[in-house]
Amino acid sequence: MPISRKQRARVVRALQYTVLAAALLALALSADWGEIRRAFFDVGVAKAQFPDIIGTALVNTVIYTLLGFGFGLVLGLLLALMRLSTVPPYRWLAVAYIEFFRGVPALLVFIALGFGVPLAFQVALNQYVTVMLALGLVGAAYMAETIRAGIQAVPKGQLEAARSLGMSQSRAMVSIIIPQALRIVLPPLTNELILLTKDSSLVYLLGLSLDQYELAKFGRDALNQNRSLTPILIAGLCYLVITLPLGHLVRRLEARTARAR
Repeated sequence: MPISRKQRARVVRALQYTVLAAALLALALSADWGEIRRAFFDVGVAKAQFPDIIGTALVNTVIYTLLGFGFGLVLGLLLALMRLSTVPPYRWLAVAYIEFFRGVPALLVFIALGFGVPLAFQVALNQYVTVMLALGLVGAAYMAETIRAGIQAVPKGQLEAARSLGMSQSRAMVSIIIPQALRIVLPPLTNELILLTKDSSLVYLLGLSLDQYELAKFGRDALNQNRSLTPILIAGLCYLVITLPLGHLVRRLEARTARAR
């Protein structure tokens, strides 16, 4: 007797669960749990990381990220407006900037600002300024396209209504269009904040003092000192302390935007 489609789906699902359970059981039986505990869950090494990893590394990571995001958001908004400008040179400059910084690895930007610019122009950039510029220049290229899409998503009737009330083009953009566009693009902008949080790990290239360490640098140095992966695990958990709430916020914002639409 042939089985129904629903029964076939149940059988396939049961097989998938069986294969998954068998794979997990095989992994559990073959793993050297003593070695795993020593490498990843060394309690003594874990205790030695506190409170420095919170008071210094985590705080610095947040500061670096916010500096880069703030600068990138302002520059990204300017680039988005240039991209939509009716003046061709503005559009050409914006497109050239966006394509360049979206195509160049953030690693090279950090190296250029940390070593190339001081050598070429004989200027010494503050550590925080260097990080802000490096993260912001790269982030602005992505945020500009996101903001441009948000501006174009605002119904054209909003601008026409504002102009009919006597508002100038610039005032209508600042008062009516841009606030609505930022509400639309808030979820993808929050995603960009998460990406910048992870990109802040490139700060190690600049050569940091102990009070300037961020999470990745702190974890790597502790790994070299203790010959244990426990500090890397703790650093990763600290990153999750930042990124998981932001990811939850993105989902909430997306759900609210969907309901509003």
